[in-house]
Amino acid sequence: MTICYDVRFPELYRKLVDQGALIVTVPAAFTLTTGKDHWTTLLRARAIEDQVFVIAPAQHGKHPRGRVTYGKSAIIDPWGDVLAQCGEGEGVAIATLDFAYQDRVRAALPSLKHRRLT
Repeated sequence: MTICYDVRFPELYRKLVDQGALIVTVPAAFTLTTGKDHWTTLLRARAIEDQVFVIAPAQHGKHPRGRVTYGKSAIIDPWGDVLAQCGEGEGVAIATLDFAYQDRVRAALPSLKHRRLT
């Protein structure tokens, strides 16, 4: 499990995958300002580059002291496709995680094995 700000640090997710992660979770309270431009893009990038499922529940709405969170909880597959995403307001995102599909993605594009940096 990671948190929303962590999604900006790809090396963390690579480390998790190196340790065997097939799924990463990203519970979030992304602000409206950065969420609308970065949230889904960063989640998809982590899913694609690490060939993992990303499950990202996210707070939505107005909070004390004027903070506004973006929301849009999402489930993303290892190819970067958004399997489910909540709209504005409250909602539930549900998707089936196909680990055989994940194996096929990793076999067809073996970028995790081709990495040379340590």
